[in-house]
Amino acid sequence: MSQPDAPALPRADYTPGVRGPLTGLRVVDLSRLVAGNLLTQHLVDFGADVIKVEPREGDTLRHWRIKGVETTWKIHSRGKRSLCMEFRHPGAVDLIRRLIPGAAIFVESFRTGTLEAMGIGPEELLKIEPKLVILRISGWGQDGPYKRRPGFGTLVEGFAGFASMNGFADREPVLPPMYLADSLAGLTGAFAAMAALREVEMNGGQGQVIDLPLLDPLYNSLGPQAANYRLTGKVKPRTGSRSTGAAPRNVYRTKDDRWVCLSASTQGMAMRVLQSIGRADLCDDPRFQTNEQRVAHGVELDAIIGEFIGQRTQAENVAFFEKAEVTIGPVYDITGFMQDPHVHARGLVADYPDEDMGSFPMHAITTRMSGTPGAIRSPAPRLGQHTRDILAEAGFSAAEIEDSITAGLARTET
Repeated sequence: MSQPDAPALPRADYTPGVRGPLTGLRVVDLSRLVAGNLLTQHLVDFGADVIKVEPREGDTLRHWRIKGVETTWKIHSRGKRSLCMEFRHPGAVDLIRRLIPGAAIFVESFRTGTLEAMGIGPEELLKIEPKLVILRISGWGQDGPYKRRPGFGTLVEGFAGFASMNGFADREPVLPPMYLADSLAGLTGAFAAMAALREVEMNGGQGQVIDLPLLDPLYNSLGPQAANYRLTGKVKPRTGSRSTGAAPRNVYRTKDDRWVCLSASTQGMAMRVLQSIGRADLCDDPRFQTNEQRVAHGVELDAIIGEFIGQRTQAENVAFFEKAEVTIGPVYDITGFMQDPHVHARGLVADYPDEDMGSFPMHAITTRMSGTPGAIRSPAPRLGQHTRDILAEAGFSAAEIEDSITAGLARTET
C-alpha cells in the first residue's frame, strides 16, 4: 500500500519499556475526537500509561480513514492501551468507577452535564481518588449560555474570530484546513494537567477539575484583538498572508512558479531586506521608515519585494536572502518537507512498522528533553486490544472478566 514515489524516510522502531519522565502516571481517557486524543498523546509520548476507554464502535478517529487506513488514529493514539466497553450497559458506571483508584488524570469530552447524569460527576470521582486531576473538554466550557451546545472545532474557529481574519479581503472567511482549535486545546490541556499534578505532588494539594473549552485556547492565540479594536474602532481585515502587525511579511511567487515566505518583524531586519534588494533608498522613505508605516503601505512594499523575488527561482531566493541574513524560507507541500535534509537530519518523520501499510510515517516527539526524552513505545492499539489486562489491573477476577465480556459490557479485540 506504500506510495512508490514517496521520498525515502529513515526507519525507526518502537521502544517498549523505555522509561520516560511520566512513567508510572496512569491516565483514564474517555474523550473522543482530536483534542483529548492529542492531549493524551503528549502524555503517553513521555511515558504515561494511557488507558483509552472506547465505545463498542471505537473512537471516532478510527473512522477517519484514507484508503481504509486509520491514519489519524495511528498518530494520535500511538502508545496507548484500548479498553472497549458498552457505555449503555447497566454495569458501565461501575466499570468506570473501578478504573479510577490509582489514576492521576481523568479526561472526558462528553457534552456538559453527561458525567453528572451518569452518576460519576467530579464530586463522585474525587471521592474515589481525592488526588485525581479531571480534564473536561468541551466546545464552550462548563458554564455560560452555550455550555450545552455541541462543540466541534469548526464552530469555535468561526466564533473566535479566526475565520474572519483568515483569507483575502475579496473572498469568504477561511477556516483552517486542519483541526486547529482541537490541537491548541490538546497542548493547553497537557500543560494544565501537569500544572495541576504539580500542585498535588509538590504542594500537597488535592485533585481538581480543569475546565478546558476549545474556544479559550484558540482565542488566546489570536493576540490582542480586543485591545486593537478598542484603540482603532476597526475590525482586523483579511489580508491574505500579509500581516497587519509587522511588515514586510508575506509569501511571494518565484520565477519557477514556486513560493517563498519572508518575515521581517524587527526594524533591523526590515532595513536589511530593503538594502539586500538594492533599495537602500527606501529606508529613508516616509512610507517605510517605521513598522507602523510599513504595515500601512504593505501592498506597495510587497510589490517592490515581490518583483525582486519573481526574477529568481525558489532555491536562488533562499540562497540569496540567507547570505544577506534575511529571514526567508521555502513554502513546501508535504513532498518538499519530507525531502528536505533538515527534516531527515532531525528525524522529524520516520517510518515505523505497521500491520496495514508495512511502514507508517510518524512524526517525532514534539519536544526533545536531554535527560529523559520521550519515545514512541508501541503502535496505536486495536479496538479492545488490552481489555482483559486493564480489567484485571482494576481488580476484576478472571470470572468477572469473562462475565463482563459474555454480558456485552466489555469487548476484546476482534
